[in-house]
Amino acid sequence: SLNRGTGEDPGTDTRSRILEIVGLRAERARLLGFPDHASLVMEAETIPGPDTARDLLVSVGTSALARVGEDALVLGDLARQDPEGEGLTAADWPYYEDRLRHRELGVDADALRPYLSLDRVLEDGVFLAANRLYGITLHPRPDLRGWSADARVWEVHDEDGSALGLFVGDWFSRPGKKGGAWMHEVVAPGGEGTGLPVIGNNANFQRPAEGEPALLTWDEVETCFHEFGHALHGFFSHTRYRCDAGTNVPRDFVELPSQLNEMWAFHPEVLAHFARRHDTGEPLPAEWAEAISRSKTFGQGFATLEFVEAALIDQAWHRLAPSEVPTDPAGVPDFEDAALEGYGVVSPLVPPRYRTTYFAHTFAGGYDAGYYSYMWAETLVAELEQWFRGPAAQDGDGGLNRAAGEALRRELLARGDSRDPLESFRAVVGHDADPESVLVRRGLSADA
Repeated sequence: SLNRGTGEDPGTDTRSRILEIVGLRAERARLLGFPDHASLVMEAETIPGPDTARDLLVSVGTSALARVGEDALVLGDLARQDPEGEGLTAADWPYYEDRLRHRELGVDADALRPYLSLDRVLEDGVFLAANRLYGITLHPRPDLRGWSADARVWEVHDEDGSALGLFVGDWFSRPGKKGGAWMHEVVAPGGEGTGLPVIGNNANFQRPAEGEPALLTWDEVETCFHEFGHALHGFFSHTRYRCDAGTNVPRDFVELPSQLNEMWAFHPEVLAHFARRHDTGEPLPAEWAEAISRSKTFGQGFATLEFVEAALIDQAWHRLAPSEVPTDPAGVPDFEDAALEGYGVVSPLVPPRYRTTYFAHTFAGGYDAGYYSYMWAETLVAELEQWFRGPAAQDGDGGLNRAAGEALRRELLARGDSRDPLESFRAVVGHDADPESVLVRRGLSADA
């Protein structure tokens, strides 16, 4: 798998094409007056520039590498105890980490499912949190048909009863539907004097048997909260021009509202409302709720390092001047290895999430020099989570209150790109983002 595109199969060798793409991007940047492609790309983003992206990734990656070393000792012991094992290798890591997860957390994913019905997650989880924070309510509109028989429609109302738009949920997989989960705008939020938005959330959850409830995994619960965060960004938009509305913000800012909304899935009050057995109404056992909370940071050494390695590979290629781009396709893997060694965040046990030759995000998916943006957005999210739990909290509610929600809505969600999004961020938390916050969020900080 790690050798995909490297020439072992001539028909799928991408190395020459990659060098061509990198060279053309570097030359375009030079013609436009930039030292490299990354500088050109980040001119339109919220991050100050490529050096900041590199420093963030290296800082987080160094902490992740240290955690990987600690975890490798534990997983290595598991591997040595396995009579059929041959020691711990990169290919074994996910297997033994999963065994450790069951041992440490004690919750089986299938055992959780009966407590996580889709309807309850939406009504008593996603929509409940939005009501507690922003005062909005969602009312089913079974008389309105979506784009498929699966699509369900809700009318969204503000606290004063005024309409904010329509929300459409299309949750199940079906033939011809693309994979993954995403938000899209049927009718985009507009500027002054335009119509109300119609916003959809889409996923590919397993379709239940006829007459049975849809039961989710915990990852799917987080997906529901995540995608609704994007929807809120649209519904709360209040800008003069449509081009500045909702998710029309820099790429490295667009994931902030969605990642931030995931925090409410773990909030004790919200979790207690939606995590109940679909057949008896029995609440989720307290020890399982605690395990879910601890699962947020489990395995983050591996997950963080594999991401950072890929993001730094993306940066390494796009920090090159035209004269620095390699000319020999055979040297592509060597360039990648040398780059990661130079950044000091490489481990033989944790390969990059994507290697150069099959890195679709950066060479075919619009994230060229921009894969860092997930980590940059998470850094901002981590600061906002700390703000909710600290200055915005009231009587120990973790920030789940109308005053906090109104501040976030007014200063950030409603603004879109009508002002510098980092100015909107600072208007809420009062300062710039600190990379240390993402280490705390992922459980990689010494203080975590």
